[in-house]
Amino acid sequence: MPTPYQTHIGSFTRKSTFFWAAVGATVGLANLWQFPYLASLHGGGLFILLYLACLLLVTLPLMVTEAAVGRYSRHGIVLAMDGLIRSARQSRAWMAVGRLSILAAFLVLSFTAVFGSIALAYVFFGALGRFSGAGEAEATGILAGLVSDPRQYRVFMGWHIFFLLLVLWVSAQGVVRGLERALRVVVPGALVLMLVLFALAAWHGRIDGAINHILAMHPEDLSWESLKAALFHAFFTLGLGMGVWAILGSYTTPQTRLKRSILAVVLMDTLVAILAGLMIFAIATDGNSFDGERGFSLLFVSMPVTLAQLPASQFVIAAVFLLVVLIVWTTSLNLLEPIVGWFREWTGAPRALSVLLIGLSVWLAGLASLLSFNVWAEERMGGATMFRWLELITGGLLIPLVAILIALFTGWCLTRHLSGTMLGATPKLFAGIWFWVMRLVLPLVVAWIGIQYTAFSLANLCSNGNVAAWCDQPAAMVSEDGEVPARDRPFAATPAEPEEKAAEAEKTAPASDQKSPEVKENGGKSGEKAPKQDDILYDSV
Repeated sequence: MPTPYQTHIGSFTRKSTFFWAAVGATVGLANLWQFPYLASLHGGGLFILLYLACLLLVTLPLMVTEAAVGRYSRHGIVLAMDGLIRSARQSRAWMAVGRLSILAAFLVLSFTAVFGSIALAYVFFGALGRFSGAGEAEATGILAGLVSDPRQYRVFMGWHIFFLLLVLWVSAQGVVRGLERALRVVVPGALVLMLVLFALAAWHGRIDGAINHILAMHPEDLSWESLKAALFHAFFTLGLGMGVWAILGSYTTPQTRLKRSILAVVLMDTLVAILAGLMIFAIATDGNSFDGERGFSLLFVSMPVTLAQLPASQFVIAAVFLLVVLIVWTTSLNLLEPIVGWFREWTGAPRALSVLLIGLSVWLAGLASLLSFNVWAEERMGGATMFRWLELITGGLLIPLVAILIALFTGWCLTRHLSGTMLGATPKLFAGIWFWVMRLVLPLVVAWIGIQYTAFSLANLCSNGNVAAWCDQPAAMVSEDGEVPARDRPFAATPAEPEEKAAEAEKTAPASDQKSPEVKENGGKSGEKAPKQDDILYDSV
């Protein structure tokens, strides 16, 4: 292996840039297509309080640790771990932490860019009036024509390339001229656009109904499943385990107050999720309820149909999906940075060349996910498409494993003096909480999340007709019709819910979620469908 490149690869010039970059990294699609659904299902305001508690007590210490590791070493996660291993005189096997985190970031970026390309296409579809007067069948046909039609996959690939070029062009400009300038403009701009859209939704919609769904306290809906939902979303929404926080920490200025900035990022991420939920439910009408909807069906089917009823709908739909593009774009920039930083530190290659090579690799890997929705849709291994396996591996294995290893290494392998130096000036109470959370609480909780994510996801594949070995369900776990009971289905894809709400969601399920909707739109063949709810595990995006 070549000698690692030792020169520092860049830094921010303003102390507030870390905050804007971190907000761009944490605010993702799950804030739009998962959090509102979870809040409305699990107690409204009580779920938000439970979610905040999970953020502050479980995941915030890990966020601080990853960022502090990068700031202390002034390197990306791989060389940062190398330095800490040498200082603590630990086994070189711990180097797997950094390498697995880079692999996780690479895989997540590969399929996140696919969703960005769909949103980018929808900006133009909305502006050109493709959704004017469209119902659910027509909107499902538009999505299927873009994503699922095997004869149109080259068009989908074109949007994919377009989106990736937007990401790579900014990254190639460098840390200051590219990343810092873009994030300081785009992230605040996206937040302003969200506020404008929220005001529009409140003006033309039903803000009282939205508040009842998202903010009102519903203790009767709070259950053990609510805690599971809060833990899952709190862990996956913050971009942990992928080297993002380490590289951003390494770029911070000496004046940046790291722990305060991270706390502000957590609160901002929660605020954005709440605003997104209020906006979504405010524009819902009696005939287009969003109860029980999430993911593809919410964002790319039901939302355009409902927005098409508003005045100047072409502008509104284009603006909404522009917001989605900006969210995915900033997320992609932050996911790309630890990969580029690692490659530069490993090889010493100039930034432009590094971005080009990494970008080409991400594009090739992304084709596996992109083609899983159309040309390779029927090519399944163990009952799942390539995309589904990539997401399950990252969400169920790599990200939890990296988080566990970081917690164990910093909690058990570093001396108290070294960990205290790495954290910097810290109140004794926070230092004590951090120490025991990293040692005991976080490894156990994250291991449970990873196991649940994987086991429930595999069980869901069985409910979809999979014949793999793990589908030999015990008789008690399978109902008479061969379906896996709702409580045993994967949480991320099919969260358990009260029977009354499950029945209601089944009745109001959009066309894209029915068992056999036929679409003949944009030349699609009869039987071609838009992606279904279970085609994606929403927490990991």
